Amino acid sequence: MIIQFSFNNYKTFKDRTVLNLIASNYDKDTNEEENIIHIDKYNLRLLKSSVIFGANASGKSKFIDAITFFKSYIQSSSKETQKGEPIAVIPFKLNEASPDRSSDFEMIFILNGIIYRYGFEATRSKIIAEWLYVRSKSKEEELFYRTLQKFEVNEKKLDKALPLIKSELVRDNALLISVLAQFNDALASSIILYFESINCVSGLREMEYKNNSILKVRDNPEKKGQILELLKIADFGIEDIRFEDIASIFPEKDKVKIQELQKLMSDVDSHAFSSVRTTHKVFNDKNEITGSIEFLMNAEESEGTQKYFYLTGLILDALENGTILFVDELDSKLHPNLVCKIVSLFNSNITNPKNAQLIFNTHDTNLLSSGLFRRDQIWFIDKDRYGASKLYSLADFKTSSVRKNESFEDNYIRGKYGATPFLGEFEEITRKILAEDGKAK
Repeated sequence: MIIQFSFNNYKTFKDRTVLNLIASNYDKDTNEEENIIHIDKYNLRLLKSSVIFGANASGKSKFIDAITFFKSYIQSSSKETQKGEPIAVIPFKLNEASPDRSSDFEMIFILNGIIYRYGFEATRSKIIAEWLYVRSKSKEEELFYRTLQKFEVNEKKLDKALPLIKSELVRDNALLISVLAQFNDALASSIILYFESINCVSGLREMEYKNNSILKVRDNPEKKGQILELLKIADFGIEDIRFEDIASIFPEKDKVKIQELQKLMSDVDSHAFSSVRTTHKVFNDKNEITGSIEFLMNAEESEGTQKYFYLTGLILDALENGTILFVDELDSKLHPNLVCKIVSLFNSNITNPKNAQLIFNTHDTNLLSSGLFRRDQIWFIDKDRYGASKLYSLADFKTSSVRKNESFEDNYIRGKYGATPFLGEFEEITRKILAEDGKAK
């Protein structure tokens, strides 16, 4: 579970940006039993879901990019980079000093019932600092702290660290936590696996994660049944679903060639020669069921159906394993009611017994009046006149200015919370641009 994620000087975010998933005390009487994870050991109350609103180009996708970079660099810094290679960190560019400054990232999370705080600071050329702390009930203990190539290490907890450091196996552009995991340190390996379990996906590019659902339909009858149930309750009219290997429809003499081509294409798309087919009822003029017909998922089903199907695999993984799912543009191609149902799966104690977390951004203001979210679950990203994005919560507003029984949707659309586009002179400017004959001047 994530407690907090913060970063500084990355893409459109110039200053310190913090997503805090600790529940506010102001909302204790709102959806407390369903929407809140209670961690009695640390006396913590964490949010199961959070939604982020903002105008186009405000920085919503760049926020997801920050999470994605954080986890991907932890996974790859010791394996996929070489000495001297640049680090793919992108600082804020609209301030003349920011590009020369370092960027830093930190996550506070719970792994196996224990709270850890891990982070690093980097420039394009090297790691400036890196740290890992563990928290007991009363205090925080340092496991290691790094300043450039100088390391302070708790040898009792990380006995493999000093030999690796003395052997100069930790490059200046690689993370110590990644190197430790590469050499099978138990704690570092478990932390790396935790970060790998966090899924960060785009709601606009479902091709990146479609194989997750396809594999479940192909290989796991139980998972296939769960996906089918999710498709049925979404009211797509789908009665059944099955995996089809395209090679099976070719004559026997051509199958070897198809299989060889599949191997060659495996690095591009492991399912380039496979498909998913859905089954629908067929009716006569009296609306009586007379049979069924199959549709090809990626050619005959709607884009919304396809996206929802491809997302179901990730949703099931998160709910089953208690992991975290970040989605950029969750509402794209999906009906608002369906988005509400997806959120409800994470907020429910019944469907989410392992306390998975869903964090997503959206333009769907209907969610603000859905009753699904407390004030502390609603976030906004706004961009100031200097091009810098800022993240803040509805819970940050004084309770006297944001009351629980107000229409959050109406207030947001009217601009009370910010994070909306300024379109005050839109019609006047458009009128001036266009000539009387309808042509642009």
